[in-house]
Amino acid sequence: MTRVRCYAGSTYPERPEAFEWEGAEKQVARILKRWRTPEAIGFRVRTEDGMIFDLIYDLRWDQWTVIPLIAPSP
Repeated sequence: MTRVRCYAGSTYPERPEAFEWEGAEKQVARILKRWRTPEAIGFRVRTEDGMIFDLIYDLRWDQWTVIPLIAPSP
């Protein structure tokens, strides 16, 4: 199970702050995009080390999926 730490003001998840990826915690530096479907809430984020991920929260199963999109340039 993937762990995502979120800010939850009036709703959960309102804003992801950090998540676990390959055994390490990644800090979210910026939210690039947000979307919502009837089944899920999605966030495209850039981490502090420059990687880009989609974080998708499945409302039906109370479960996160983390999808890596872009690794930082060397």
